[in-house]
Amino acid sequence: PKYFRGQVTPPSRSPKLTRTKQWPNTGQIRSLLLHKFSLLDLSPIPEGGSAADALRNTLDLARHAEANGYHRFWLAEHHNMPGIASAATSVVIGHVAAGTKSIRVGAGGIMLPNHAPLVIAEQFGTLATLHPGRIDLGLGRAPGTDGVTAHALRRGMEANDNFPQDVIELLSYFENAPDDATIRAIPGQGTHVPVWVLGSSLYGAQLAAHLGLPYAFASHFAPAMLEGAIAAYRSTFRPSKWLAKPYFMMAAGVCAAETDVEAAYLRSSQVLAFARLRTGKPGLLPRPVKDLSVEIAAPVLAQVNQALSCSATGSPETVRRKLGALAAKFQPDEMLVTGMIHDHAARLKSFEIAAAALRDIASASRAA
Repeated sequence: PKYFRGQVTPPSRSPKLTRTKQWPNTGQIRSLLLHKFSLLDLSPIPEGGSAADALRNTLDLARHAEANGYHRFWLAEHHNMPGIASAATSVVIGHVAAGTKSIRVGAGGIMLPNHAPLVIAEQFGTLATLHPGRIDLGLGRAPGTDGVTAHALRRGMEANDNFPQDVIELLSYFENAPDDATIRAIPGQGTHVPVWVLGSSLYGAQLAAHLGLPYAFASHFAPAMLEGAIAAYRSTFRPSKWLAKPYFMMAAGVCAAETDVEAAYLRSSQVLAFARLRTGKPGLLPRPVKDLSVEIAAPVLAQVNQALSCSATGSPETVRRKLGALAAKFQPDEMLVTGMIHDHAARLKSFEIAAAALRDIASASRAA
């Protein structure tokens, strides 16, 4: 079908995405400041609570994030997961945007293979029309669920990996459509919703660089290729109509409390939930436990700790030191923090402490 592609010229083939090239050390590319900090929420459903509780908590958290200086509040698409209430991501984004005043609200992200690009353009075009200048759209290529659920979501859609082409098509729908365009996103056309590429490997980094889009890396649960992805993105970035220079955001887990011991205790809920997911037993966000070794087999716990290693857990001083070390090592333009704590009040306090730490880091960077 003839849809409007604007000035986006798709490559003759998908950009060549390789896993073998040795990229230069990130420190050799350029020195950056941490400009902004943002928050990622999955609307966790706690044991003893409900999806309604989770969605109320999400809006309350967004309001606190806005008051504490977070730049964005992103929500993620996951399906058929008992402990996550953000499956209808665009609906939750609309709820949060309507309940806040200035913070940017968006998807971190929408799993594009689950959707037709036109539908996502209409959804986010509608959001941008209702909340001008406040909506972001991050795109991932994973299904965000298991294989059976993915099939139920896609039904008759092709299973082939058309992610680069789908991103290009989606971008086109946000442009100003010509008079002879056969297919338009209404609302959507002319809204110029900012689009991000999300990833946890070199694939997304190279695609974002090829298209000249901002890039966010899921280092909060898959940090193994973080350094290589940063270098690949920055060294191969091509300026575009959307972005003149690369803009990179890294994600990090955070769990902050008054003491290191209390923070470790609170974080046990997320570690236990992740371990259960990894072993095929997803459930509600569990209550914290004092000894994770009693609940999780040693090999599984080691894998989970490695997956969640890009994080800062502890007292305000410990969190400030650990987040500062991550910012110094990887030099992101922006940091996206996330963390699931069973007690909502403790979770609000954790992100309040993290915001204070990140403000200090950003101030120190500007003064350097």
